[in-house]
Amino acid sequence: MMGKPIEILLVEDNPGDVRLTQEALNEGKMHNNMHVAWDGVEALEFLHRAGKYADAPRPDLILLDLNLPKKDGREVLVEIKEDGNLKRIPVVVRTTSNAEQDILKAYNLHANCYISKPVDLDQFIRVVRGIEEFWFTIMKLSPNGGRE
Repeated sequence: MMGKPIEILLVEDNPGDVRLTQEALNEGKMHNNMHVAWDGVEALEFLHRAGKYADAPRPDLILLDLNLPKKDGREVLVEIKEDGNLKRIPVVVRTTSNAEQDILKAYNLHANCYISKPVDLDQFIRVVRGIEEFWFTIMKLSPNGGRE
């Protein structure tokens, strides 16, 4: 594959969803590196290149579960969108909730996209491929991940 790989940060505490996401991304056409943060604290350490993440790449896309241990996904989203160095990275919220108030809250916190987690593998693969196609084929991301 040509070009540099797309850096994806998956923030997810469910090993099954991590595995499914990895499989779905591997099935896709885009060359990518998926990094996993298992909770909100770890996600922010990765994004701020703290501690063991000093050499972490800047993600081109963040896939964020809302229901996380240590620091909730909503809190992580707020911190990302309030940080001048991170706020332009697209954040796709992935959660099991279809509740209208959860969807509205995510968008009010400046999520770029909200997707309910499907349960069956084929549907999950279609969703991840759709994310991949939309964010890296249809959408034009700001150059250099929005860095000034």
